[in-house]
Amino acid sequence: MRSRNIRLSAIRSFFRFVALRDPESIGLATRVLAIPLKREDKKLIGYLTRAEMQALLAAPDRSKWSGRRDHALLLTLYNSGARVSEITTLKREQICFGVSTFVQLTGKGRKERTIPLWPATAQVLRAWFHELGEHAGPIAFPNARGKALSREGVAYLLQRAIQRAIPACPSLATQNISPHVLRHSTATHLLQAGVDIATIALWLGHESIETTHVYLEIDLAMKEKALEKLDPIEDVWKRFHADDPLLTFLASL
Repeated sequence: MRSRNIRLSAIRSFFRFVALRDPESIGLATRVLAIPLKREDKKLIGYLTRAEMQALLAAPDRSKWSGRRDHALLLTLYNSGARVSEITTLKREQICFGVSTFVQLTGKGRKERTIPLWPATAQVLRAWFHELGEHAGPIAFPNARGKALSREGVAYLLQRAIQRAIPACPSLATQNISPHVLRHSTATHLLQAGVDIATIALWLGHESIETTHVYLEIDLAMKEKALEKLDPIEDVWKRFHADDPLLTFLASL
């Protein structure tokens, strides 16, 4: 369904061009542009609960170099809500330590944003950068060869952490978890904490706040809390039945 709509959008774009360049084809172009998009079911996005996220972050084996890297990467990914492309290209100089530690991210359209980091995240990153040493490359989370991780590399280390976390949190085994799900989890947990939707849009680097509205649909617990604020109707609803005089009057009209 989605592929069909994508192809149709490309065809529409071509025929808008045709209509401008070849006036004789306007009739055909108009008919093509009138073809409607196929309606498709809108699936709710997935996210992890706080308990699941905590189990995942505790999973990497921090007695190993790769485990310490994975823990620092996943913690930063969750804390910042960064896209996987932003985390793979992240450089150490983009982390600014101080009284308030923050990360500077460059997202789509080279749009920059600054995200504050928890003290725990700052502590982990300080220790990780100290381990990398001054002579290591600029990449914050390199692979074993000192190069930037690929998107597939991040997905692999995430799956490795998930497998280690399943014994402590079996619900992780039933979910399809990608790096983007961690980004969804960040947004959902911010929303659950009472952060307004406009701030979450800035946090994630969304171009439009409309993109962020999807997170308002996914949290059943928040909807249940909203329902609790509405007092239930204690009286039993009864269907109205007109009496005989009213029916006689209506029949005479």
